[in-house]
Amino acid sequence: MEMLIIALFMGTFAAGWVLFRRNTVPSPPHGFKPSGRLSVIIPARNEEGNLPHLLASLQAQSFKPAEVIVVDDCSEDRTREIAESYGVRVIANSTLPPGWTGKNWAVWNGYLHATGDLFAFLDADVRLTSRALEYLLAAREQTGGVISVVPYHLTVKLYEKLALVPNLLGLFAFTSPMEHANPNKGLYGSCILTKREDYEKAKGHEGVKAELLDDLNLGAKFREAGVPVTNFIGRHTVAFRMYPGGIRSEIQGFSKGAVLSTSKLSGWTTLLVAIWLIGLIGAEVGLFLLGTSLALPLAFGYLLYTVQIYYFVGYTGRFGKWFPALHMLSTVFFLYIMLYSIYQVLFFGRVAWKGRHVEVGGRKNR
Repeated sequence: MEMLIIALFMGTFAAGWVLFRRNTVPSPPHGFKPSGRLSVIIPARNEEGNLPHLLASLQAQSFKPAEVIVVDDCSEDRTREIAESYGVRVIANSTLPPGWTGKNWAVWNGYLHATGDLFAFLDADVRLTSRALEYLLAAREQTGGVISVVPYHLTVKLYEKLALVPNLLGLFAFTSPMEHANPNKGLYGSCILTKREDYEKAKGHEGVKAELLDDLNLGAKFREAGVPVTNFIGRHTVAFRMYPGGIRSEIQGFSKGAVLSTSKLSGWTTLLVAIWLIGLIGAEVGLFLLGTSLALPLAFGYLLYTVQIYYFVGYTGRFGKWFPALHMLSTVFFLYIMLYSIYQVLFFGRVAWKGRHVEVGGRKNR
């Protein structure tokens, strides 16, 4: 029995290695010189705490964008004043029309005012290293098509570290080799870089205006238009601090797409993620059985997963020295997020985000 349990853990553990790819943003080739007129478009709703970090990092770029456009999405704080203090162009988002979700409408309005032949769509919580835009432009030129980046998660407070397992699963979803042939292959919405020509060919955010999962569905639209989609890991290039505003915003943020996003993944990716999760949960439950005859194989499983998680965290985010060893706390948080997401979708048909209620499928916003 002990050897069977150890063999099962080895199998579920291996699923993580199949899913994960160390696809970090590559260094530009020698002699690379960025060209083109780049418009940076930032949708911002109540982002007074995040914008200074992003706008300061944009000012420090080795390659200067032609323009930075902040779309103030009906903010109730000092978002507009802070954006204007950095000398960027600020657009007041107009009233949300029927059939649009808030972020999609904000990004689309930014596009309508942009003059560049290249677009970088950045969430307000993103932070860039000094050569990030140069690296992203080089990566897009090498791969062709549209690229996106899963940022490195900077956590500060204990509740932020609970995002460990959800972040790992997100990394699996966007680096899984099984997604290469998936017609619904998604983009990571925090950081997207595309040519204007490709964006318009895919009909941009207007083509996904009613979708809650704008980034995943936008990737599918690019692929439908014949534009290649490539996702990178942002370690050493692109980072973000996702939910500095408290655990309530963290729960809302993760739960709004937790259930719906699984339907966009390939069946093989979903299966392997499930296998990896079953092993992880089994190893963690084993902590309560350490006084039994199964103590040794269960302890082996926990150690196996802990070592793997420490490795993956090097590409996922800053979670401290000890928290990855306490990954069971994040697993409990993840399970709560999934249950809460199911509850919202099945019983209310809508999710809450930044003071708005968004109907599943984008049928109605308020």
